[in-house]
Amino acid sequence: MLGKNIIAAVNPDAQQRILLAAHWDSRPFADHDHDKHNHYTPIDGANDGASGVGVLMEIARQMSIQKPNIGVDIILFDLEDYGQHASIDRSINGENTWCLGSQHWARNPHVSSYDAQFGILLDMVGAEGATFGYEYYSNHYAPGIIQKVWKTAASIGYGDIFRKEDGGGVLDDHVFINKYAFIPTIDIIHHSPSTTSGFFEHWHTLEDGIDKISKESLKAVGETVIHVAYLE
Repeated sequence: MLGKNIIAAVNPDAQQRILLAAHWDSRPFADHDHDKHNHYTPIDGANDGASGVGVLMEIARQMSIQKPNIGVDIILFDLEDYGQHASIDRSINGENTWCLGSQHWARNPHVSSYDAQFGILLDMVGAEGATFGYEYYSNHYAPGIIQKVWKTAASIGYGDIFRKEDGGGVLDDHVFINKYAFIPTIDIIHHSPSTTSGFFEHWHTLEDGIDKISKESLKAVGETVIHVAYLE
């Protein structure tokens, strides 16, 4: 499988840098759709993938107007959602089929000896009524960054969305950035304990379309992340 990561840099010569990321691919099969006839149909991925990309594109636009004092690298990873079909026992291949773009980049960064102070990954940040808790691996690898981001969110009025509570754990791109690139990186991701998947209602179904996206959710995440960047 051929994948391609998309990488952009703001203030490329700055020594002090942070990393912002999302995945730009979408699930190649709707293997959690309520209709089994759709289980091999690709999804739009408006929330699962595109929501984080949309936020980062707007952040990049804002930074082109007013540059931050630091360097910012924006990476859109490919093949995050290429993981094996739900009908296959996940224990067979484990992490080998998921997050392939970030696994490759973390071992082979675009700049030799690349380093960043910290990273923020955005995944599934656009659903109506989305809230964000402390994702397990984020809090394990980068608890200080969790506190920095959640404190910033509260300071600009989004404390009800960025909640000081358990946000579950998910194998996502940030895990491999932490493990292989050694950059403390967190995942801002919508966890829904009320669903069987633990994710938003339309996860990996054909219902993950633009009509399910909330401007308010995107705004809360985008404003929080850009405040973090400009305050560095």
